Amino acid sequence: MGFFNFLTQEIAIDLGTANTLIIHNDQVVVDEPSIVAIERASGKIVAVGKKAMMMHEKTHEYLRTIRPLRDGVIADFNAAEGMLREMIKLVYPKKPLFSPSWRMVICIPSSITEVEKRAVRDSAEQAGAKEVFLIHEPMAAALGIGIDVEEPVGNMIIDIGGGTTGISVIALAGIVCDQSIRIAGDEFTADIMEALRRYHSLLIGERTAEQIKIQIGSALKELDNPPDDVPVNGRDLVTGIPKQIMVSYQEIAEALDKSIFKIEEAILKALETTPPELAADIYRRGLYLTGGGALLRGLDKRLTQKIKLPVHVADDPLRAVVRGTGIALKHVGKYPFLMQ
Repeated sequence: MGFFNFLTQEIAIDLGTANTLIIHNDQVVVDEPSIVAIERASGKIVAVGKKAMMMHEKTHEYLRTIRPLRDGVIADFNAAEGMLREMIKLVYPKKPLFSPSWRMVICIPSSITEVEKRAVRDSAEQAGAKEVFLIHEPMAAALGIGIDVEEPVGNMIIDIGGGTTGISVIALAGIVCDQSIRIAGDEFTADIMEALRRYHSLLIGERTAEQIKIQIGSALKELDNPPDDVPVNGRDLVTGIPKQIMVSYQEIAEALDKSIFKIEEAILKALETTPPELAADIYRRGLYLTGGGALLRGLDKRLTQKIKLPVHVADDPLRAVVRGTGIALKHVGKYPFLMQ
């Protein structure tokens, strides 16, 4: 069997609504937006990842861009399978002599249904996986931050991704209680688009709103070191002519306020359902923020003010989940929470 072992390659995949990351040999080899560009007539994939993102919302009638995942689950099965296949090809830029058979660990939201789980597994198998293991995102995030998940101590992980925010309490290598809401990065982006449309009657696209969120997105209206105002280009709804306005971080904080409030409510709800012994642990240890949403300026401060518990932001929160998935991949036999 030893001869065939080198043909079985192991990869860990974080299949996210916004970004897909792949780890191979402990290195993040793929970090691309989860989007594909497809020819309408033939259904052929023209581009994936960053290239397809450049085309997003700029396509003509013969070309369309698809984001195969919505709210953390697969919405377009064929596009997801095609995207996975293309992303896996990026692991080996040079085409190997024998195409390896893959052993994959893929993370999934904890609120996922059996049908959605099946879709992830099927699309991975269609993309060339021999063995597929699934791991819940909060579990992967906890491993990625460096928490010892097997000890009998409660930890609360808040993973604010692109499509969903998962709030989970983890102890003894399992998820004790779990809240998941479909308010996360995409919702923030939609809030920004809506706010600019309402207050400046300026129409902007998803990509521009995403850029604004990254550059000046904030959860608080008063920041210690505030970012500068940014120029935003879009179409004036009144005249129909393209124009530019300056937008400040306070406006964005105002726009995101409702969505962040809903996340706070969900955290409080999750804390209410936590068993008292674990709640005592959480009081001592605080909450851990991961995912792209954790990069929102002042979010940790705002949550601390609301919940009166310490909030820690993971270092490199965007990659915490995929790092944890990579750790799980190395110890496939050891962790009981990996689903075959």
